Amino acid sequence: MITLYGHDLSGNSYKARLLLELLNLDYEWVQVDLLKGAHKSPEYLALNPFGQVPTLVDGDVTLADAQAILVYLARQYGGDRWLPTDALALAKVIRWLSTAAGEVRQGLENARLHHLFSTQAINLDRAHEKATFILTQLDKHLLKHEWLVLERLTIADIAVFPYVALARDGKIDLTLYPNVLGWIERIKQLPNFFPMTGI
Repeated sequence: MITLYGHDLSGNSYKARLLLELLNLDYEWVQVDLLKGAHKSPEYLALNPFGQVPTLVDGDVTLADAQAILVYLARQYGGDRWLPTDALALAKVIRWLSTAAGEVRQGLENARLHHLFSTQAINLDRAHEKATFILTQLDKHLLKHEWLVLERLTIADIAVFPYVALARDGKIDLTLYPNVLGWIERIKQLPNFFPMTGI
């Protein structure tokens, strides 16, 4: 039995949960109450010493980090469709996983953290600058492509999707990026699509 530990408002938890749904896998969802510090409890730290969500448990496998979880689920249960084995195609997917953990996090995710959770330590000007940069790049890319790589849905799309779709939580206007909006709608129309608050 697969168990996913996460939080309902976490975009990183959501991307793992979304892929589980799209793969039509049975799993148990365990809510980790971040506001009460459950992610820093001894029990949770035994699962994930970083004290972050999400964490996936699949039999003897315990895995942290949203991007790593996507890779594991794709290879274990989704085959070549979600994560190609060809060197160049794989590298293109990994590039977008890095973008999700880099530019998307530094921009869109941080802006959302600031506005939704009053995280004062975040440099909001820098977050908005990063968000504008990555949304501009995404919009240009999606002008010529329906999906991020290989002209088909992969975990690249799942990795980048949540915090882009949640941009409004960070006071970022997506109407300036019509190709991004079209891509968001394509993902929302997928069979077994699973929504979250804000999407």
